[in-house]
Formats: sequence, C-alpha cells, structure tokens
Amino acid sequence: MRRYRVLHAIHDFLPRHHAGSEIYAHDLASEQVRRGHDVWVLAAEYDPAATHGTLRWRRHGSLPIVELVNNWAFHHFEETYASPRLNEQLSHVLAATQPDVVHIHNLLNLSLDLPRLARERGAAVAATLHDYTLVCIAGGQRIHRAERHVCTTIDPDRCARCFAESPFGLQFAAGRLTALSRMPGLLRAAAAVRRAIPVSASAVRAAFPASTTVEDVRRRLAYAKHVFDMVDLFVAPSVAIRDEYVSLGAPPERIEVSGYGHAVTQSVPVTRTRPYGAPRIGYVGSIVWHKGLHVLLAAARQLDGAFTLTVHGSLGTDPSYTADMQSAAAGLPVRFAGAFDRENMAAIYGTIDVLVVPSIWPENAPLVVQEARRYGIPVVASRIGGLPEFVDDEVDGRLFAPGAVDELRRLLQVFVDDPARLTPLSDVRSTVKTIDSDATEWERRYATLTSFDSHSNVERRLDAARAAGCDRSAEQAS
Repeated sequence: MRRYRVLHAIHDFLPRHHAGSEIYAHDLASEQVRRGHDVWVLAAEYDPAATHGTLRWRRHGSLPIVELVNNWAFHHFEETYASPRLNEQLSHVLAATQPDVVHIHNLLNLSLDLPRLARERGAAVAATLHDYTLVCIAGGQRIHRAERHVCTTIDPDRCARCFAESPFGLQFAAGRLTALSRMPGLLRAAAAVRRAIPVSASAVRAAFPASTTVEDVRRRLAYAKHVFDMVDLFVAPSVAIRDEYVSLGAPPERIEVSGYGHAVTQSVPVTRTRPYGAPRIGYVGSIVWHKGLHVLLAAARQLDGAFTLTVHGSLGTDPSYTADMQSAAAGLPVRFAGAFDRENMAAIYGTIDVLVVPSIWPENAPLVVQEARRYGIPVVASRIGGLPEFVDDEVDGRLFAPGAVDELRRLLQVFVDDPARLTPLSDVRSTVKTIDSDATEWERRYATLTSFDSHSNVERRLDAARAAGCDRSAEQAS
C-alpha cells in the first residue's frame, strides 16, 4: 500500500469545536494515521488574545494540528475569503507538510485560494461537501435567521443583509476596526459582545457598523466558482447536496456520492425494555437555531400525556439561543444534559426511545440519524435536504415538513398515546459504513487523483483558470 501525505483542511476543529464535519474529519484522519499515512489537520481558530495570522502547532490525540489564527482583522471584505496574509501562511503550511493530497472539508476562515495554492505545489485536491459555505457567506446553512427565511436560491441582496446581521458580520466589522486602528482591545471587546449577543442585529449595527454591499457578495460568489476548477474530486455524502452543488455550477463528472464512514465504538445493539413506558424523546446535536430545537419544544408544549425530552448538546455554542430554549422548556419534562462524549453514544441512545431531528436548514447527512438507526432508534425528522435519504417514512421513522409544529406534535402524540407504536419502527436497524471502509475508499481515490493522467488534466484546468483571470486574490485584497 502506498503511504500518502495528506493535509485535511477545515474551518475549525476539536476539542473546542465539535460538530459533525469536525467529528468526521477527525475520525477519517485518525484512521489514516493508524494505517501508516502521514497526516496533518489544518484548522482555523478565532482567538482575540493572539495575533491575527499566527500559526500554532499542537496535537489532538494522534493528529498533528496546524492552527491558523483568523480574527477577521481585514481591511476589505475580499480578504475574508482571499487574504494575502492568510494565503502567505497557508503557503508556509503547504511547504512544511508537502502533501500529496489536500483534502478540503471547509474553506470558511481559511481561503478560497487554498485549492489553487495546493495545485501550484503539485498536490492533488479532494473535497468532502459538508455544507454550503462556498456560496453562503453567513455560515453555510443557507438560512437568514433574522428574517426566519430558508434560502432555496442564493440572493445577493438577502445575503448582504444576512451577513451584516450574523456573528460573521460582527466579526468582520470588529476585526476591520481593529485592523484600521491597530487596537487589539477592540477585538477583545467585540469578542465579548459576540459571546453575549451572537445574533442580535441591532446590537451588531450599533456597536460595530458593517459595510458589506450586494456587490461585495456578487464578487465573492463569482470568485468561489473558480474553486470548482481547482478541485480534482468532490465527494457528496448525500444525493441532495450533490444535486444542489451541480445546480450551483459544480461539474457533475467530478462529484461522487458516498456516505460518511463512522468510527464504530460499540458493537452490541442498544436494548430497551418492552413494552415501552412513557416515551423518552431525545435531541442530540448542536443547540443552534437552524437545528430547530425551538420547533421541537413548541410541539412538546402541546403534547397531552406523559413523556420526557432530553436535550444532548453543548450549552455554550450559542448561549443566547440556549437561554431562549431553556425558557421555552420551563414547566415541561425537559432536561438539558449538556455536551456529550462521542465514546459514550451507546449509553446516550440507550436512554432514548425516539430521536427527533427538527432541522430547518437543508441538512446534508447528519451523523446522529445514522447512529440512531444503527441502534434501532426510530427517527422523526424534517423532510428537508438529505434527511429523507436516511429516514424511511413509516418504516424506521417519520418525516414532517420543516418548521411544522402541529405536524410534529401529531406524530409525537401517536407515541405518547400508544408507546407500543414505536416497536415496529425500532425493529428496523440500519448498518453503517465503518471509518475503516471509508478510509479504504479514500485510498482508492487518492491513488487515482495522484496518477499522471489526473495531474495532467488538473494542470490544464489550472492554466485555463489563470487565463480566465481567476487568480485575483492579491489584486482584490489590495
């Protein structure tokens, strides 16, 4: 077996950030290390106590982590996605690690120029499509929270408003003031405001006025398209995200659909006492608006009968939203269990009779759904994005329209009225792809991408991109 040098690139990483893409990148990279490959993880980190652009080297488990401090201390909006300073540091990382393959998970907080920089150093480039950060400048979920809108299309006018009202808009506005004034105290103050009121549009505008225009958004969208030319292969964990990226201009011949691999730590299926008592409803995931916990709590408030609801997820990801959810749960049989240990998932699922995934954004392929189905936990999920690909309605779970509180209440009321209705749904268990199998698939892809023919094709695309004027990061950010 050939030994590869692989650099995984992601917007942030464990242990401070613990969402699905970070977990998957960690599990795949760790398995590759176990197999004898030379692996690094490049991740950004927001740290007002450190100098913007600083590179830090650390370890997490078996993985060497290259951490790039990005405090968004930019003079111009273009630098948020094509910064000469960050590009310089990324080039340093590429020179130090000399990867055969750069495996991109997310370019947010890094640079849209990373694929080009990798190609210029002779590396192949692969990308796993986790979300929509290439086209959504406010986090990649394609939602406008302030206006309670899910973006089925990319509208630059709405994007400009959404960005200004988002935590990223505050980050940029405060970082811009810091860059212009060279006063680090402003950045620390902005960080405190961001933690206290992460998504308050009025507070953001009052404290740190932003100046992102519709034309800024259009230029970023146009610039993002050259990433499609720089990536050898995209892997989409769901058909839904594959189709969406094709509609956005990604070449279908370079997108492969393949589900996530899972680090299976528990081989014995969860068992539950039959018959069921009062149903134990579970929520497992990030406590953030686009995950829709407010929809579940609103439905729970209308349930008639005995049940419990346990919310597993960090209380610190979005403190303002979490506080709202705790208030919304007042008087209900709801417990907020806090952050969970990935090594203890079997125990968590052993306390759940039905998992609810009430997302209001177009989910890709949530790990929690596939984990629950492996343990025989029925899943009640929103009919949006890739979720219907992993929940077979009336076979191993139920589907409802995203945001439809009354419909979700009716589905859950059936289980409250007659818990035995969970039994046939629980009897269906799904198998999952192991991270070992996934790593084998990636070795096959890396072998193909690093072949002579593949490199020749990519060099022709790179020449064409340069001729079309796509390599403009220094010019745009000057």
